[in-house]
Amino acid sequence: MRSSRRRSRGLLLAAALPLLGGVLADLFGPQPFTGLPLLSAAPLVAAALLSFPASVLFAVLTCVASVALDLYLGRPRTALLVDLADVLVTGALALGVNRVLARQQRRLAQVRDVAEAAQRAVLPDPPRRAGPVEVAARYEAAHSGARIGGDLYAVQTTPYGVRAIVGDVRGKGLGAVSTVCVLVGVFRQEAGRVPTLAGLADRLDEALARGGDASTDAALEGFTTAVLLQIPPDGSTVQVVNRGHPAPYRIDPRSVSRLEPTARALPLGLGIPGGAAREEADADVFPLSHGASLLLVTDGVTEARDRDGVFYDPCRRLAPGDHPNPRRLVDALVRDVFRWTGGRNQDDMAILALTRAGPSRPSADEAP
Repeated sequence: MRSSRRRSRGLLLAAALPLLGGVLADLFGPQPFTGLPLLSAAPLVAAALLSFPASVLFAVLTCVASVALDLYLGRPRTALLVDLADVLVTGALALGVNRVLARQQRRLAQVRDVAEAAQRAVLPDPPRRAGPVEVAARYEAAHSGARIGGDLYAVQTTPYGVRAIVGDVRGKGLGAVSTVCVLVGVFRQEAGRVPTLAGLADRLDEALARGGDASTDAALEGFTTAVLLQIPPDGSTVQVVNRGHPAPYRIDPRSVSRLEPTARALPLGLGIPGGAAREEADADVFPLSHGASLLLVTDGVTEARDRDGVFYDPCRRLAPGDHPNPRRLVDALVRDVFRWTGGRNQDDMAILALTRAGPSRPSADEAP
């Protein structure tokens, strides 16, 4: 509220300065120079910055000031009429400009509303609870006004347990968003059908290969890194398939550790056939204790740099045991990354946190 008031006052002052400058130039400036150019600029500045009623007010004030100054300085009637005609024409043009700007702003607001709806349809917020885990997610786009870019996440409850994905599409713009649509759509369709996590990763790989350019160079330019995980209904373990993505983190009351894959696998969408890559993508299994959290991030987090160019490391920066639910974990991570970078958002950040709820733990909605 205070910032909005300060901004309104600043805009009003910016519009008033040409009017005040024109009055002072007329009263104290050297003759025959006058403040008419500044007076004429006042309604134009007001029209660009203020509402239509405020623009009308400035146009009227400019006309009154012009007439009053000419009468006070004893200028001939011809000069008075010419000056008045000048500010009248400028004021009318300013009001027209204000209406055009207002119409464009309304159209821009409508476009933004449509874009926001489309973005939410592409990357909806995950459920707060899925099977034995509580869930929280955050997307911080590098570009102001965009909710999504080339990063993605999704969570789904399946007959095999809770399955989740976090990925990073190489590239930017509409092409990256299109790939996000494909991946999220295929994940939601196939997550409950494919019995193994490695098989689900293969389905995603095949979907990208079908929709992409068949040439090797194009494939190498359009890959997607991703990490998939599966938590069984009892929540005791987590299976992880990593396709060239930053490893997820396990945060328990005593430590923060990185769940590195036992074998490196290729990213999705490269279109390279052969069984070797599929064998490398077999799931790794890690224990998951009550109250432990899994944190999946994109390289907007792991490659965030401070002033000295040092990369952000969640293992060193996050304190174990200080995050009672995934929402607080995500909030703490985002704050710490921005603190590390000095408030600069260097790249898109997709963050997904899943916490195994203990028998006596409150849910994320009930936590204070």
